[in-house]
Amino acid sequence: MSDLPSDGDFPDWDLLAGGDERVPPGIEFVPAAGSRSLRGRRAVVGLPGLGWRGDLRIDDAIVQASRTYVPALPEQEWYRAEAEQTEVFAPLVPIERVWVEQLSSSVTPPSGADLALVSLDAPPPKAPRRIREAPRVTGLRVIRIPGPDDKVGKDQRDLRAVTEAYNGVEGDICVRVCREVDWYRWAWSGQAPKTMEIPVHLLWVE
Repeated sequence: MSDLPSDGDFPDWDLLAGGDERVPPGIEFVPAAGSRSLRGRRAVVGLPGLGWRGDLRIDDAIVQASRTYVPALPEQEWYRAEAEQTEVFAPLVPIERVWVEQLSSSVTPPSGADLALVSLDAPPPKAPRRIREAPRVTGLRVIRIPGPDDKVGKDQRDLRAVTEAYNGVEGDICVRVCREVDWYRWAWSGQAPKTMEIPVHLLWVE
């Protein structure tokens, strides 16, 4: 059962804004071998027909004994190495088993709630989801889209939700979020992250 209010409890944000709903680009996966720069990219590793492992960050490819490999780290280890400027051991994965994330406006939310079948030839794309459609959001990657008063007008990514939806002080239904590096620092150092209260109509699950 969802902790979020029912659809009837949410204001009609699209009507209030006087325009169409803004949908952020989704994510598709492309072979790492076809990408020029790999350092710091989010990636998935695996084998067609077997399965996939995500939540990884990678470095530029290296060649050993005429084979090309990609160093791949769990995201928490990658963020820790970057934040503390330390060296860590990264397993080497054959480049043909690595796919990298790429934003794509052609990856859109599904029209229905039915189970979607996918091909096992490559990692399936990830369509954005409205926060109110997710049964749980704590810990998930989220996208903050610009509001009507946002002069920058750019999506903000690399965020994590740290609460479920709740009634904010000013009456908005909100979720608190933090930067992803602070989310992981919370795990390795115990330092609680600085969070932001964001109305749910400006948040999508990535």
